[in-house]
Amino acid sequence: MNEPFFRPLHAADPVAGGSADTPPRAATLAALRETGYRYRSVKQELRENLIRRLRAGGEVFPGVRGYEDTVLPQISHALLSRHDMLFLGLRGQAKTRMIRLLPGLLDPWIPVIDGLEVPDDPLHPMTTLGQRQVAEAGDQTPLRWMSRAERFNEKLATPDVTIADLIGEIDLVKHAEGRYLSDESTMHFGLIPRTNRGLFAVNELPDLSPRIQVGLFNVLEERDIQIRGYPVRLALDVCLVFSANPEDYTNRGRIVTPLKDRIGSVIRTHYPATTAQAMQITAENAWTDRGGGATDPDLPRVVVPPFLHRVIEEAVTLARSSSYINQASGVSVRTSIACLENLVSSAERRGVITGERVVVARVSDLAHVLTSTRGKIELLMADDGDNTEDKLVESLLGEAVKAVFGQRADAQEFAAVSDRFAQGLRLSVGDDVPAEAVVSSLAHVEGLVEAATDLAGRLEVDPGDPQMLAAAGEFLLEGLYVNNALSKQRRGAASRYSR
Repeated sequence: MNEPFFRPLHAADPVAGGSADTPPRAATLAALRETGYRYRSVKQELRENLIRRLRAGGEVFPGVRGYEDTVLPQISHALLSRHDMLFLGLRGQAKTRMIRLLPGLLDPWIPVIDGLEVPDDPLHPMTTLGQRQVAEAGDQTPLRWMSRAERFNEKLATPDVTIADLIGEIDLVKHAEGRYLSDESTMHFGLIPRTNRGLFAVNELPDLSPRIQVGLFNVLEERDIQIRGYPVRLALDVCLVFSANPEDYTNRGRIVTPLKDRIGSVIRTHYPATTAQAMQITAENAWTDRGGGATDPDLPRVVVPPFLHRVIEEAVTLARSSSYINQASGVSVRTSIACLENLVSSAERRGVITGERVVVARVSDLAHVLTSTRGKIELLMADDGDNTEDKLVESLLGEAVKAVFGQRADAQEFAAVSDRFAQGLRLSVGDDVPAEAVVSSLAHVEGLVEAATDLAGRLEVDPGDPQMLAAAGEFLLEGLYVNNALSKQRRGAASRYSR
């Protein structure tokens, strides 16, 4: 988890003598009593710390964008209500990320009885073993301090997950020592009891078998568990959080009804509502800062002009409404991130080959984002074996270029440029051509450099920079092509424009 998860939520920790990085010194129950520590359930702890965070005006989920007015209030309400939660949304909607941010609302440290398999509060022991140890040792009961990182566990649901994995199993060796099967001391506990006093997450809940789901709703409602027919009463203090895809949740009936009924709040997630939000999310998560600085001065610095980044986001947005793509599967935000990273890599490769110290991504680099989309979209139409997926993505990119170009210009404004090509002119550009060479090629077509300069101003990039002028020039040619003012022949990432 990221660093912000483990920063103090407030100036003073709930337990005297500790800090966010250093646990308190109390090592026995008697020393703990002197600190003024009070027991709170996990859900009450989350509730109180959320209230403290809201009053202080701090971010509840650092780094989560686009959900400020929709998803985040839902989560706050669920926490304030002390609910278990289900995050319901398509892939790539930050469900797992938000689940992993929840531990940031836990206290930095809490005391538990030392030496127990299941973490237990010394002032409020809920296991037989914990109660027995406190009864025997009294004020000298040994303690250890659990950090908030130790209090979070998650499991990816797969068909092979068993009750033993999540809840536990009889330990026959312990039983052979003479203990009763119904005694907790004969149990080898699973992940959920071991996460007592913390948060436990199950990703892709519908993939759990119905039998396992029945075991989960016992934990949710009755707060007890049954192992091989033997009831083991455990008043577990745990907040359960799940994630699921809407198709699995609503259509296939793969979550058993009693379990649905016992989940307090269902949090609906969504894709970015605007292109600006999508660009911000992608820019914050994509690896684009490669070189050109102190870390690696030998590598070129890559700049992605905003209009080209917008083309990628527009293409992904179009994919999310395409009738050729299975919308029940969704098109992940990771698609945008991977596409932007490959766009940067194409420009970076050009800079390494040509020796340019600064390179600007161009339309010719878009040819390399196809590898970032393969497998990330699920086609409804049959794959005819002739690169159907790639052709669909190329079509979406063309529509995206047309949309972004149309926001700043009209192809008819540059009719004089397209008319020049009617005289038999051909102009080739490619991903391995230096910017200076591209600008020189543009100069062979009368009025094209001036038109590219005009378009660069509308796109809010510097036409005096040859790199930006080359990017604007290629975008102009592609804009004319998608508006049927030019024709194009492509071979790899190289394109030849003509009339």
